[in-house]
Amino acid sequence: MSSLKVYPVIFLMMYMLIPSIKAQQKDSTKTDITTLESTLETIDIRTMDRKIVLKTNSHIEAPNWSPDGKTMIYNSDGLLYSIPVSGGQSKLIPTGFARRINNDHGISPDGKQLVISDQTETGKSLIYTLPINGGTPTKITEKGPSYWHGWSPNGKTLAYCAERNGNYDIYTIPVEGGEELRLTSAKGLDDGPDYAPDGKKIYFNSSRTGTMQIWRMNVDGSNQEQITTDELHDWFPHPSPDGKWIAYVTFNTDVPADQHPANKNVMLRIMNLETKEINTMANLFGGQGTINVPSWSPDSTEVAFVSYKLK
Repeated sequence: MSSLKVYPVIFLMMYMLIPSIKAQQKDSTKTDITTLESTLETIDIRTMDRKIVLKTNSHIEAPNWSPDGKTMIYNSDGLLYSIPVSGGQSKLIPTGFARRINNDHGISPDGKQLVISDQTETGKSLIYTLPINGGTPTKITEKGPSYWHGWSPNGKTLAYCAERNGNYDIYTIPVEGGEELRLTSAKGLDDGPDYAPDGKKIYFNSSRTGTMQIWRMNVDGSNQEQITTDELHDWFPHPSPDGKWIAYVTFNTDVPADQHPANKNVMLRIMNLETKEINTMANLFGGQGTINVPSWSPDSTEVAFVSYKLK
């Protein structure tokens, strides 16, 4: 009888640890010592041809493609870097006091600003904006942890994942700051919000059904509908600029639904939003850091991503 009483306690302890596990994954800004090589690539969705932009012994994550199609931005060791899409020398982007930037960062629709998620000030990730070429960050969210994922096409609103009172949900906030608006409240983890190019929908991933699946909703949080339905765990949906596709990363069932760890065998997948047909673009060793943030080329023909090799 005494052993039976232990299980509820253990389960409760594990449940209480979920937010901290999530925060540890999201807030990891230091190089993984097991990483030997990171490769930043692009893949053409028409031919599935892959091109290497950068291969480095540093641990890099989460490429953003600039609206003019010329530059990519990625994070490494808590800092931001830019690199020409054609390859070449990476350049450090000055970010002032922000030295613990994680892989939830992006570029404004007009290409004039950056948004970062950084935990330097309080130890919890907060969202900031700064000029595209770097500068002093302006704090947008007062509460943390908050992790940016989407910028509305009209440039006025930021969408993000945030933990409040022990639960991770989707929120939006004006780009100048102000009151945040909670969009989801389902039990389980909601993450990875990204706007459709017409600004009418937000795509996100949710574990509310027991597996991590892709969902979408109206920008006010109404009409939440499930998009993927398989037994695998789908994360970080990114609609293409032409509105025809979503690209996302898929973990196998050996990974818990509410986790997106590094150094796992994953699939980079794409869905045709008209036919709902799903295809695998690439099988990778990656996961955390592969495509956490919007990474489509402006012409909707290519996706940028990062894969890894270990020692």
